Amino acid sequence: MIAETIAPASVFEARALARLRREPPGFLERRADLKGDHALDPESWPDLDEGIQPRVAAVLVPVVAHPTGASILLTERAANMRQHSGQIAFPGGKMDPEDATPLATALREAEEEIGLDQRHVRPLGYLDAYLSGTNFFVVPAVAMVEPGFHLRINPHEVACAFEVPLDFLMDERHHELHAREWKGRIRTYYAMPFEGRYIWGVTAGILRNMHERLYGDGA
Repeated sequence: MIAETIAPASVFEARALARLRREPPGFLERRADLKGDHALDPESWPDLDEGIQPRVAAVLVPVVAHPTGASILLTERAANMRQHSGQIAFPGGKMDPEDATPLATALREAEEEIGLDQRHVRPLGYLDAYLSGTNFFVVPAVAMVEPGFHLRINPHEVACAFEVPLDFLMDERHHELHAREWKGRIRTYYAMPFEGRYIWGVTAGILRNMHERLYGDGA
Protein backbone atom coordinates (compact mmCIF):
# COMPACT_ATOMS: atom_id res chain seq x y z
CA MET A 1 0.00 0.00 0.00
CA ILE A 2 1.29 3.49 -0.89
CA ALA A 3 0.72 6.04 1.84
CA GLU A 4 -1.65 8.86 1.12
CA THR A 5 -0.30 12.40 1.19
CA ILE A 6 0.59 12.98 4.82
CA ALA A 7 2.93 15.96 4.59
CA PRO A 8 0.90 18.31 6.85
CA ALA A 9 2.15 17.77 10.38
CA SER A 10 -1.34 18.14 11.83
CA VAL A 11 -2.62 15.23 9.70
CA PHE A 12 0.24 13.01 10.79
CA GLU A 13 -0.18 13.97 14.45
CA ALA A 14 -3.89 13.12 14.46
CA ARG A 15 -3.24 9.74 12.86
CA ALA A 16 -0.36 8.99 15.23
CA LEU A 17 -2.39 9.85 18.31
CA ALA A 18 -5.12 7.48 17.15
CA ARG A 19 -2.84 4.55 16.30
CA LEU A 20 0.30 4.64 18.44
CA ARG A 21 0.63 2.79 21.73
CA ARG A 22 -0.10 4.94 24.76
CA GLU A 23 2.22 2.84 26.94
CA PRO A 24 5.59 1.31 26.03
CA PRO A 25 5.53 -2.33 24.93
CA GLY A 26 6.42 -4.81 27.65
CA PHE A 27 9.35 -7.14 27.12
CA LEU A 28 8.23 -9.92 24.77
CA GLU A 29 4.63 -9.37 25.79
CA ARG A 30 3.52 -11.18 22.62
CA ARG A 31 6.51 -13.05 21.29
CA ALA A 32 4.71 -14.16 18.12
CA ASP A 33 4.14 -10.49 17.15
CA LEU A 34 7.61 -9.21 18.04
CA LYS A 35 9.09 -7.02 15.32
CA GLY A 36 12.76 -7.13 14.43
CA ASP A 37 15.56 -8.23 12.15
CA HIS A 38 14.22 -11.78 12.30
CA ALA A 39 11.09 -10.72 10.35
CA LEU A 40 13.11 -10.92 7.12
CA ASP A 41 15.87 -13.15 8.45
CA PRO A 42 14.40 -15.86 10.74
CA GLU A 43 17.83 -17.37 11.42
CA SER A 44 18.80 -14.19 13.27
CA TRP A 45 16.22 -14.85 16.03
CA PRO A 46 18.17 -15.16 19.31
CA ASP A 47 17.66 -18.26 21.43
CA LEU A 48 15.65 -16.54 24.16
CA ASP A 49 14.77 -19.90 25.71
CA GLU A 50 18.43 -20.30 26.61
CA GLY A 51 18.28 -17.24 28.86
CA ILE A 52 19.91 -14.78 26.49
CA GLN A 53 18.14 -11.62 27.62
CA PRO A 54 18.16 -8.68 25.20
CA ARG A 55 19.43 -5.33 26.45
CA VAL A 56 16.71 -2.66 26.58
CA ALA A 57 17.21 0.53 24.58
CA ALA A 58 15.01 3.37 23.39
CA VAL A 59 15.11 5.74 20.44
CA LEU A 60 13.31 8.97 19.63
CA VAL A 61 11.51 9.20 16.29
CA PRO A 62 11.45 13.01 15.95
CA VAL A 63 8.88 14.28 13.46
CA VAL A 64 9.62 17.94 12.73
CA ALA A 65 6.46 19.98 12.15
CA HIS A 66 7.55 22.33 9.36
CA PRO A 67 4.77 24.48 7.87
CA THR A 68 5.72 23.17 4.41
CA GLY A 69 5.53 19.52 5.44
CA ALA A 70 6.72 17.17 8.17
CA SER A 71 10.13 15.51 8.18
CA ILE A 72 12.00 13.01 10.35
CA LEU A 73 15.23 14.05 12.06
CA LEU A 74 17.98 11.43 11.79
CA THR A 75 21.65 11.24 12.73
CA GLU A 76 24.80 9.81 11.21
CA ARG A 77 26.85 8.05 13.85
CA ALA A 78 30.44 9.19 14.34
CA ALA A 79 33.13 7.27 12.46
CA ASN A 80 35.00 6.47 15.68
CA MET A 81 32.10 4.66 17.37
CA ARG A 82 32.87 1.05 18.30
CA GLN A 83 29.52 -0.20 17.01
CA HIS A 84 27.58 0.82 13.90
CA SER A 85 29.99 3.65 13.05
CA GLY A 86 28.84 5.86 10.19
CA GLN A 87 25.35 4.36 10.11
CA ILE A 88 22.12 6.35 9.97
CA ALA A 89 20.25 6.18 13.26
CA PHE A 90 17.59 7.72 15.45
CA PRO A 91 18.80 9.53 18.57
CA GLY A 92 18.78 6.97 21.35
CA GLY A 93 20.66 4.42 23.36
CA LYS A 94 20.65 1.94 26.21
CA MET A 95 18.10 2.47 28.98
CA ASP A 96 19.78 3.47 32.24
CA PRO A 97 18.46 2.41 35.67
CA GLU A 98 17.57 6.02 36.52
CA ASP A 99 15.37 6.38 33.41
CA ALA A 100 11.76 6.08 34.51
CA THR A 101 10.45 5.15 31.05
CA PRO A 102 11.75 4.44 27.54
CA LEU A 103 10.56 7.93 26.62
CA ALA A 104 12.83 9.37 29.31
CA THR A 105 15.73 7.42 27.79
CA ALA A 106 14.94 8.65 24.28
CA LEU A 107 14.66 12.28 25.36
CA ARG A 108 17.86 12.13 27.42
CA GLU A 109 19.81 10.53 24.61
CA ALA A 110 18.51 13.04 22.06
CA GLU A 111 19.68 15.88 24.27
CA GLU A 112 23.07 14.25 24.89
CA GLU A 113 23.70 13.30 21.25
CA ILE A 114 22.39 16.29 19.31
CA GLY A 115 21.37 18.86 21.93
CA LEU A 116 17.65 18.64 21.13
CA ASP A 117 15.97 20.68 23.89
CA GLN A 118 12.99 18.84 25.36
CA ARG A 119 11.00 22.10 25.34
CA HIS A 120 10.58 21.64 21.59
CA VAL A 121 9.44 18.01 21.85
CA ARG A 122 5.82 16.84 22.23
CA PRO A 123 5.56 13.04 22.75
CA LEU A 124 2.79 11.21 20.88
CA GLY A 125 3.21 7.54 21.81
CA TYR A 126 5.17 4.38 21.12
CA LEU A 127 5.69 2.04 18.20
CA ASP A 128 6.04 -1.71 18.71
CA ALA A 129 9.44 -2.73 20.05
CA TYR A 130 12.13 -3.90 17.64
CA LEU A 131 14.48 -6.78 18.46
CA SER A 132 17.79 -6.24 16.69
CA GLY A 133 20.20 -8.87 15.48
CA THR A 134 22.69 -7.51 18.02
CA ASN A 135 20.24 -8.46 20.80
CA PHE A 136 18.80 -5.06 21.70
CA PHE A 137 15.10 -4.70 22.57
CA VAL A 138 14.57 -1.23 21.09
CA VAL A 139 11.50 0.82 22.09
CA PRO A 140 10.75 3.68 19.64
CA ALA A 141 9.03 6.77 21.06
CA VAL A 142 7.42 9.03 18.45
CA ALA A 143 7.24 12.77 19.07
CA MET A 144 6.47 16.01 17.26
CA VAL A 145 9.28 18.55 17.26
CA GLU A 146 8.45 22.22 16.82
CA PRO A 147 10.72 24.15 14.42
CA GLY A 148 13.04 26.75 15.89
CA PHE A 149 15.27 24.33 17.79
CA HIS A 150 19.05 24.64 17.68
CA LEU A 151 21.11 21.46 17.71
CA ARG A 152 24.44 20.98 19.49
CA ILE A 153 26.06 17.92 17.96
CA ASN A 154 28.19 15.74 20.26
CA PRO A 155 31.08 14.87 17.89
CA HIS A 156 32.08 11.86 19.99
CA GLU A 157 28.79 10.16 19.09
CA VAL A 158 27.34 11.90 16.05
CA ALA A 159 28.88 13.11 12.80
CA CYS A 160 25.83 15.12 11.73
CA ALA A 161 22.05 15.40 11.88
CA PHE A 162 19.74 15.80 8.90
CA GLU A 163 16.07 15.61 7.94
CA VAL A 164 14.21 13.41 5.46
CA PRO A 165 10.65 14.22 4.30
CA LEU A 166 8.08 12.12 6.11
CA ASP A 167 6.24 11.53 2.83
CA PHE A 168 9.34 9.88 1.37
CA LEU A 169 9.88 7.57 4.34
CA MET A 170 6.23 6.59 4.65
CA ASP A 171 5.90 5.76 0.92
CA GLU A 172 6.17 2.00 0.50
CA ARG A 173 7.72 2.44 -2.94
CA HIS A 174 10.91 3.59 -1.20
CA HIS A 175 11.10 0.52 1.09
CA GLU A 176 13.67 -1.51 -0.81
CA LEU A 177 14.73 -5.04 0.06
CA HIS A 178 18.51 -5.40 0.01
CA ALA A 179 20.79 -8.29 0.91
CA ARG A 180 24.44 -8.76 1.87
CA GLU A 181 26.64 -11.43 3.37
CA TRP A 182 27.10 -11.19 7.13
CA LYS A 183 28.87 -13.78 9.30
CA GLY A 184 28.88 -16.32 6.51
CA ARG A 185 25.26 -16.07 5.40
CA ILE A 186 23.05 -13.77 3.35
CA ARG A 187 21.04 -11.28 5.38
CA THR A 188 17.95 -9.55 3.93
CA TYR A 189 16.91 -6.14 5.25
CA TYR A 190 15.00 -2.97 4.40
CA ALA A 191 16.85 0.02 2.97
CA MET A 192 15.60 3.52 2.09
CA PRO A 193 18.38 5.33 0.20
CA PHE A 194 17.86 9.09 0.17
CA GLU A 195 20.08 11.70 -1.49
CA GLY A 196 23.29 9.76 -1.03
CA ARG A 197 22.48 8.53 2.48
CA TYR A 198 21.94 4.82 3.08
CA ILE A 199 19.16 4.30 5.63
CA TRP A 200 19.05 0.61 6.50
CA GLY A 201 19.09 -1.97 9.31
CA VAL A 202 17.26 -1.22 12.54
CA THR A 203 16.50 2.37 11.50
CA ALA A 204 14.85 1.29 8.25
CA GLY A 205 13.11 -1.58 10.05
CA ILE A 206 11.56 0.80 12.59
CA LEU A 207 10.46 3.15 9.80
CA ARG A 208 8.89 0.21 7.99
CA ASN A 209 7.03 -0.78 11.17
CA MET A 210 5.89 2.83 11.58
CA HIS A 211 4.45 2.75 8.06
CA GLU A 212 2.64 -0.53 8.74
CA ARG A 213 1.15 0.69 12.02
CA LEU A 214 0.04 4.10 10.77
CA TYR A 215 -0.63 3.56 7.05
CA GLY A 216 -0.72 -0.18 6.38
CA ASP A 217 -3.72 -2.25 5.38
CA GLY A 218 -6.37 -2.13 8.07
CA ALA A 219 -4.88 0.99 9.72
